[in-house]
Amino acid sequence: MTQSLHFDPTRFTNEPFARRVEKPWGYELIFTPEDKPYTGKILHVRAGRRLSLQYHDQKLETIMLLHGRAILLCDNAEGELEEIVMEPGHGYSNIPGQRHRLIAIEDCDFVEASTPETGATYRLEDDSGRGTETEADRARERTGTGR
Repeated sequence: MTQSLHFDPTRFTNEPFARRVEKPWGYELIFTPEDKPYTGKILHVRAGRRLSLQYHDQKLETIMLLHGRAILLCDNAEGELEEIVMEPGHGYSNIPGQRHRLIAIEDCDFVEASTPETGATYRLEDDSGRGTETEADRARERTGTGR
């Protein structure tokens, strides 16, 4: 078997990765290691729960409803909040500065693809009273040292 001149086996890994993060509305399963230039996660949102009304200063994201019934509340082209009944199997994208919120009508699972978890998440409304989240907050959450 011939190997490419650019083959470097030290840059490959086949180790599985997953990190579960408990949230007030359910949980996230992050399935990409932190050193990747992208983030992938599964969000499980319990019926009747909703994520923060929030926006990001850097993060771009696309979310797809896998199953369940949900509403996406997000800014439209006029900057007004619009309710969109999500269709399973379709992607919905948000850009930095765009307000958005997921609302689960019944138990839902979503897949999210995004740029890395950089910058801040500005929470405008949060059912659990959480405020803005920074990169330093996320680092403390990962290491278990609290806020």
